[in-house]
Amino acid sequence: MSLPNPYAQGKGWTLYHGDCLAILPMLGKVDAVVTDPPYGIGAGRMSFGKWRTSCMRKSSWDDSAPDLSPIIDLGVPTVVWGMNYFALPLTRGYLVWDKGAGFKGRDFAECELAWCSADMNARVLSRDPLARRDYVNKEHPTQKPVAVMEWSLSFVDGETVLDPYAGSGTTGVACIKTGRTFIGIEIDETYCEIAAKRLRRAEADRGELLPMA
Repeated sequence: MSLPNPYAQGKGWTLYHGDCLAILPMLGKVDAVVTDPPYGIGAGRMSFGKWRTSCMRKSSWDDSAPDLSPIIDLGVPTVVWGMNYFALPLTRGYLVWDKGAGFKGRDFAECELAWCSADMNARVLSRDPLARRDYVNKEHPTQKPVAVMEWSLSFVDGETVLDPYAGSGTTGVACIKTGRTFIGIEIDETYCEIAAKRLRRAEADRGELLPMA
């Protein structure tokens, strides 16, 4: 079985549409994984307050949590958000995103946790996405701020980063902004198209910021 043609591709990034468990064995070597997989909490059918997510299409993408063992078995530096929803190996190196004052005492989680394969002390990022207006252009119900994924990338080494649950492409945008090579896989074609547009936009924005040769 051969690797499918990319859904979209640019300078330093490639996006595939399909089941990551089918595509993974054909990919070849990657240097790191940074991902925010479905948690299995039905977020695809939820409405999140007054924000744009309330108007997004409802779907089954988060009805069950995936088996992450094929991802962990890659044996590369890895960050997995939503660690509290998965049976993952023990680690000292977990990451905490403190969402700040805007989420204190509300129905939403005040922080999110990520599993990190690095043998290191736990680390905390404090960033209020409401105060920073991170959700203004949100295109996926559980889309994380690019800054959170840039921070996640700082804990993994290597040039080529894989996100097997690419969603709207935030990990890829963070990779483009920080000069990493990105490979993304997304099973939902609607989000695959959104990711492709965001990656192309990030590539164009980076090109405009780079000095002339």
